[in-house]
Amino acid sequence: MNVMVALIRALLRSAQITTGTIGRSALTGARAAGSALAVVGCAAVLAGCATNLGSGPSQTSSLSDPKPSEKPYQPQKPVRIAMLLQLSGYGPAAVTAKGMKQAGELALFELDNPLVQIIVKDDKGTPAGAAAAAGEALAEGAEIIIGPLTAGATSIVAPIARKSNVPVLSFSNDRRVAGNGVYLMSSLPEQEIERIVSFAASKGKRRFAALIPDDEYGKVIEPILRAAVTRSGANLAILARYPAEPNAMLPPVRQLIDDIKQWDDTGAPVDTLLLAGGGETLERICPLMSFSGLNPAQIKVIGTGDWDFPNAGRNAALAGGWYPAPDPHGWQDFTQRFSRSFGTAPPRLASLAYDAVSLAITLSANEPGQRYTVQNLTRPSGFQGIDGQLRFSQNGLPDRGLAVLERQAFGSSLIEPSNTQPQPQAPVSTAEADNKPKQ
Repeated sequence: MNVMVALIRALLRSAQITTGTIGRSALTGARAAGSALAVVGCAAVLAGCATNLGSGPSQTSSLSDPKPSEKPYQPQKPVRIAMLLQLSGYGPAAVTAKGMKQAGELALFELDNPLVQIIVKDDKGTPAGAAAAAGEALAEGAEIIIGPLTAGATSIVAPIARKSNVPVLSFSNDRRVAGNGVYLMSSLPEQEIERIVSFAASKGKRRFAALIPDDEYGKVIEPILRAAVTRSGANLAILARYPAEPNAMLPPVRQLIDDIKQWDDTGAPVDTLLLAGGGETLERICPLMSFSGLNPAQIKVIGTGDWDFPNAGRNAALAGGWYPAPDPHGWQDFTQRFSRSFGTAPPRLASLAYDAVSLAITLSANEPGQRYTVQNLTRPSGFQGIDGQLRFSQNGLPDRGLAVLERQAFGSSLIEPSNTQPQPQAPVSTAEADNKPKQ
């Protein structure tokens, strides 16, 4: 097994050529130059971990193969797929981008299409960098752009791609940048809030409190939360906001706990607390909640997809809590394959990169000009990937099925499988709600 792991890593590294293009032909060349042992080893690896499109329902695949009687179009020249990622620097964003790039390489390797190349460009995390990266990718013949990560960068890239009639699969979850050729890979805040609130209400929860960040993300989810609670026939009794500064978090947390205790005295206690925030923020605020007297045994704590970070369950305030996330089975299998290939666990957003690349590879089988059309990208049956089913609407918004998980001291347990029906649309906010890198 160690020999096979080393071989697959070597092949993935050999696929990176000086122009920044990753092609299956480079992998093929590496095999031809290797020994017979390398060929056998690669075959064993592919047999053990490849995920091919059109396989059985247990596979994390996108679309289905043509019928046996059909002969798919065979491209005569490489189909080029661009990935725009912030690869510069050493911070969390760069670490996440590296993992997403590797996930794209893994998709290319596993799906094994010799006439597809990935053009990887560093957007440098700046508007100018995003514009330059998009221009370079288009000049090199990219037919679809995957990325960038943020709404700001997407808004720069979109008009550049639009001039060339090239669609963009963005990793942002800000609905303002969707449409007119831009499709969002991430689940939307309203989908996550709607899912977890409706699930809690189905379990008899009727009186909610919420602690949300006092920032642009908080402004996005507040009207969404109010609407979701109302639709569920419940009541939002308390809404508190906390600042980003760690030294200023304690007063609003204490006030929230005091308010919850006052409701207990009325005989109509608050039974559910929504705690929203990214992983780093939750790591700071959860100890404050326990210090202030939160008793998870008396109130069910629920959250958003941002709870899906390593060791979250070690925080007493989160242990036993519920949160929405993609069905974990596909992610667990993907994590094992990624770790075997690269020797490290993937960042959580890596699955989005894998799914975006596999979607693009699948549609590359169509004829030029018919690959990445609106009709193909918005097909009603959608796509099946690592993170479950994904459908795009005509305006570029995603409809993702979300499961409900319960946080444990180590890991999470599935308590309700993914839903696949479209979710009600919550009020639209003009505030920013970009993905934050998750480690």
